[in-house]
Amino acid sequence: MKSDRQLVPDVVLKRHRRTASAGQILRRSRFGVFVGIALVIVFCLGAGWRFREPLFESVGSSCNSSADTNLADTQVSAPTVRNVLRETAPAVHFRDALRPDTKYITSWPSAGWTNDVMTYFNLIYLGLLTERAPIIPPFTPTHVLEKGSASEVDFGQVFDLPRMQRDMGIPIVEWSQVKNISADKQIDELGCWNVWEVSQDSEKHPRDSWIPQAYSLDISYTTAPKWVRFSGWNGGHWAHRHTSFWSLARLGFSDTRNQNLITPLPSPKHGVSLPPDEQLLCFDYLYYVGSQGGDEYDWDFAPAWRFVGKYAHFTPAIVDLANAYVKKAIGIPEDAPTPPYISIHVRHHDFKALCGSYTLQECYAPVSAYAKRVEEQKAKVLERTGVTVEHVVVTSDETDPDWWAEVFAHEGWVTPDHSQTMARYGAWYPVFIDAAIQAGGAAFLGTWSSTMSRLAARRVEDWQHGPTHMVRWGHPGADDEEYTL
Repeated sequence: MKSDRQLVPDVVLKRHRRTASAGQILRRSRFGVFVGIALVIVFCLGAGWRFREPLFESVGSSCNSSADTNLADTQVSAPTVRNVLRETAPAVHFRDALRPDTKYITSWPSAGWTNDVMTYFNLIYLGLLTERAPIIPPFTPTHVLEKGSASEVDFGQVFDLPRMQRDMGIPIVEWSQVKNISADKQIDELGCWNVWEVSQDSEKHPRDSWIPQAYSLDISYTTAPKWVRFSGWNGGHWAHRHTSFWSLARLGFSDTRNQNLITPLPSPKHGVSLPPDEQLLCFDYLYYVGSQGGDEYDWDFAPAWRFVGKYAHFTPAIVDLANAYVKKAIGIPEDAPTPPYISIHVRHHDFKALCGSYTLQECYAPVSAYAKRVEEQKAKVLERTGVTVEHVVVTSDETDPDWWAEVFAHEGWVTPDHSQTMARYGAWYPVFIDAAIQAGGAAFLGTWSSTMSRLAARRVEDWQHGPTHMVRWGHPGADDEEYTL
């Protein structure tokens, strides 16, 4: 396992090395004082750090003399993110929106909502490593279409993007800010890297996504080199389907890019063959990426979570909705404070395909397993905070009324009422509200192997400082067994 120093973007470490070296010079001699002052001035002038020109305009003092800055706190004092797009943005042609002095990075969604959220965190983390401004696509409706019609939703409609940029100290833009698709759609040609075919043994083409079509992008893909992929067991995890952050990052720099160019696939519309773009680094799919191996969001060291995901708070509007749904479920006035609760996410639905010869009753963890863990979590919260938790809010895709009757038989257990949510807010909002409810728990219980549960656990641990547990399933008594990650 790499040390934290290896997982922190180099630019963060450089900042600390510069601060320390300036201090050493100041201590040596009077001449050193002048040299040190000069270095500090140069450093402060270059505090934007990530790109060829500063991406931030600081408000007030932008230079902190302390060398003890937390590594996770990478921003200068009260930064405002400089606009990394031209005044013409959004433009009919995306290149007319990009600044010539700035480099960018993008990728496409191609899964359920939570997996796409992770994909975007991976994309933004790669932006940190390559010193490029991330361009985030909207979320595309896949799973939500099972329950109604829906259109694309911008990342910033779900997550507080201004706060995220402020807290991280970097610019993050969305495709809707770059290309105007409400006007006469103009096709733009773009060269991208095909990572999917390299990481998946059975695939012989790039990963498909709706976004290039939605934004009239005609993509010519170049197959990435095989060395971007992990092989076999890595760190105790089967990583064969995953690629490495730093291997992919290398493709964003001219030396490695130029050494690995092969004949690109012709684009589907114009039939052009383009090498990977140098200004807009582009990958077909970035869900299966890690620093050590696969499924890193299960681990507290996960760099894409530590340096990106934990800063992606839900918008105030979604948080307010989540609190309103919790208070309604509990039965308290809307203007009352939201009481502490334990949040639970139980995923069943498509997991039944993994049950093998076991019946669903044998395969899924029983409600009693969750009830046992609820009491443990209540005790932990009481010990840590002195707060007694009386309420449990259960979110689940289960539709069996008998299962829900067993849930409601436990005192204080409730679930949000989504009977009118789609009609009021749209097909996306049940999942948005549930995710925010899960994140607001004083403690959390999730379903082993569920990506929605993984992110909820990370949020509760970092945002609420609460205990979490993933309930095991797959055979009778699974959650009673001792296990390690």
